[in-house]
Amino acid sequence: MTPFAEAVRLLRERKGVTQKQMAYAIGVSPAYLSALEHGKRGKPSFDFLQRVAGYFNIIWDEAEELFSLAGVSDPRVVIDTSGMPQEYTAFANALAKDIRHLPSSVLNELSDVLQRSRTAG
Repeated sequence: MTPFAEAVRLLRERKGVTQKQMAYAIGVSPAYLSALEHGKRGKPSFDFLQRVAGYFNIIWDEAEELFSLAGVSDPRVVIDTSGMPQEYTAFANALAKDIRHLPSSVLNELSDVLQRSRTAG
């Protein structure tokens, strides 16, 4: 499940609606909404996001958070290392190969390293 899918699921639970009810109300198929909630679809469109925000009648800050989560929830990530030194390409490929097997403690460490590199640079 993606961060966006988890947020939508929680919103649905708060409102007490099923996937099917929500799907019909916002004009998408239940199959699409199910695939999105199970991380089998890519980033949703801006139009879809607006319909979700309207359906749940969420305030601007919550909508902004939802939109942000959608931006980091594409389950099929592509890392373009063209033009970078070879060690970047090797690292990206190793991560793609091994990510399913990394314990959460290692993911947390890598996330911390990325966060520190953003603030340092």
